[in-house]
Amino acid sequence: QVQLVESGGGLVQAGGSLRLSCTASGRTFSTGAMGWFRQAPGKERKFVGVISWSEPTTYYAEFVKGRFTISRDNAKNTVYLEMNSLKSDDTGVYYCGAGRFMSMKPQLYDSWGQGTQVTVSS
Repeated sequence: QVQLVESGGGLVQAGGSLRLSCTASGRTFSTGAMGWFRQAPGKERKFVGVISWSEPTTYYAEFVKGRFTISRDNAKNTVYLEMNSLKSDDTGVYYCGAGRFMSMKPQLYDSWGQGTQVTVSS
């Protein structure tokens, strides 16, 4: 299994920026992709973006394109989510997931972090 720990969340004003981190440990050798998802209370977990460990390649949800970027540091086993021009509807708990393939479907990820809260004030 892969253990994941997110960090970097907090309270930010609309238009501001945050950088989230997700550090992986354990059996990471089978991980081909790291996805970012967010979830508001009472709502489904929603795809934000994903990065592969190969080239790397990235894919983003339409609503974050041009604002969010995903990067990775292979030596640190860490994936980052840079969030810029934050909006109030970006508020939620952000989770990273580890899976063997790039996917927008949360059920295809094998491991999840505990989540980190992002709150964007208007």
